[in-house]
Amino acid sequence: MPKAYATDAGKTKNGTNLLRFFSMSDIHITDVQSPAQTISFGMQAQPGMSSAYSPVIPYTTHVLDAAVQTVNLLNKKKPFDFGLFLGDAINNSQHNELRWYIDIIDGGNINPNSDLKSKPPTDYMRPYKAPGLDKSIPWYQVMGNHDHFWSGVEIPNDYIKQAVVGELVLNLGDIIKANKDDLNSRGLYMGIVDAKTTEGKVIDFGPTTGYSSLPKVNANAHRFLVSRNQWMAEFFNTISSPVGHGFSQDNVKTGFACYTFEPKAGLPLKVIALDDTDCDTCTLGNGALGDLDQGRYDWLVRELDKGQAEGKLMIVAAHVPVGVSVPGFSMFDPASSPKEDALITKLHDYPNLILWMSGHRHFNSVTAMPSPDANRPELGFWVVETASLRDFPQQFRYFDIVRNSDNTISIFTTNVDPVVKPGSPAAKSRSYGIAAGAIFQSWPPYSPSGAYNAELVKKLSAEMQEKIQSY
Repeated sequence: MPKAYATDAGKTKNGTNLLRFFSMSDIHITDVQSPAQTISFGMQAQPGMSSAYSPVIPYTTHVLDAAVQTVNLLNKKKPFDFGLFLGDAINNSQHNELRWYIDIIDGGNINPNSDLKSKPPTDYMRPYKAPGLDKSIPWYQVMGNHDHFWSGVEIPNDYIKQAVVGELVLNLGDIIKANKDDLNSRGLYMGIVDAKTTEGKVIDFGPTTGYSSLPKVNANAHRFLVSRNQWMAEFFNTISSPVGHGFSQDNVKTGFACYTFEPKAGLPLKVIALDDTDCDTCTLGNGALGDLDQGRYDWLVRELDKGQAEGKLMIVAAHVPVGVSVPGFSMFDPASSPKEDALITKLHDYPNLILWMSGHRHFNSVTAMPSPDANRPELGFWVVETASLRDFPQQFRYFDIVRNSDNTISIFTTNVDPVVKPGSPAAKSRSYGIAAGAIFQSWPPYSPSGAYNAELVKKLSAEMQEKIQSY
C-alpha cells in the first residue's frame, strides 16, 4: 500500500460494503472403510503423498460440520450474502461421500459408518445430527478433480469401479513409484481404516505377499463412483438453496460444469463458476492438474466479454488457481487449451475482473497479477486461494468487498479457524493434521499459522468508477 493509504472500511462513512461471502475448499469427505481408496500410497510417507493418506481422514465429516456451524455464528454477527464451495468436496468420487457432504450442509442425521453390518464404537464413526448451514445463506458449488476422478487423479476403469462397491480390498501395483499409468498392475493392497480403533489404525495395506486369505470388507452398493453428470445431479437432492447450487439441469445433461450467477440484486457484479479440472485423456496424475478444453475456454471468454460489456465487476471461481506455477512444475496440464500463460494474458484484457478464487493446493496464498500496462492498472487482478478443511491449517475464508471513497475496490480476505469443542472428533483432527504436516513435510506457506489475511486494492476503469460510486 502507499504510505499515506488508509482504508475507508469501517472507519468512515465513505466506505461501502458491497458484498460479503465465505468460501470453503478441499473438504475431501472420505469413506475410510471403502476398499478402493489409495491409502497404501500415502502410508509410504513420501513427500507430497499426504493427499493419498493422512490420519485426519476419519474426521472429515466432523470438520465440515464444525466449519458450517462456525459460518452460522459469523452470520449472526454480520450476515453473508452467499457461500462458495471451491471443489474437492469428496475424496474418492463416491456417491456415499457426496451424500454425507450435501447432508451436512443441508442439516440432518449423519452416519459416517459405511460398513452396514457393524457398529464401531469409536467417536468418529458414531451417528450425529448436523444442524446445517443457516437457511438464509444461499451456497454455490464448484467442481474439483477429486469430485469426478478416482482418488482425484485417474479416470477409473471397470476394475476400479467394481472394486469400490465390492468386498475385496483393492489390489493395485505401485504406480506411484513406477510412475506408470497402469491400473492393470497388481501387488499392493490399498488398505482401510480399522474403525474399531480409537486412532483410526490402517490395516490391509502394502505388499500382497504373506496373506493366507484375501482381505475383505462388507460391501456397500452406495459407494459407487459418480460421473460428472451424476455428481452435479446430486445437488438437486437438497433442502437448502438454491436447488442445484448453481448447476442447471442442462449442466447435468451435458456434463458441462460451468455457470454464472449474480449474488446481490442491484449490484453490478457476477460470479463465473468455471470447471478447470476436466481431462478426457489424462495420464496418471494429470487429473490433478488444471485443464481447459476449447469449449470451456470459449465459454469463459464469452462470459467475460458479456460482463465487461454490461459494466459488471467479475469474480472467477475455479478449483485450480492460475499464476502460481513455478519453473519445473506447472499447475496446468500441458494439453490444456489454451496454455496457462495464454489464459492469464487473456484475463488481463478485462478491467472489470477483480478476483480469481480457487482451492486445490490446500494453501491460503494470495498472488498479485499486476497489469502488463503500467498506464492501465485496472487490468490487474488478484488470485486468492482458500486452504483445505482436511489438512493443516484446516481453515476457510470470508471476503468483504468494499467501495472506497476514491472509487477503488478493497477485497478484505480473512481466514477462519472452525470452532471445535475440546476432545471432539473435529478437535482431534486438528492435532492429527499438525502431525501429518510434520511427517510429510507439507507445511503451507506462511507457517506456523498457515494463514494469510489481506486487504487487496483493485483500481477500476473510469467508466466503472463512475458506475460504482452510486452503490
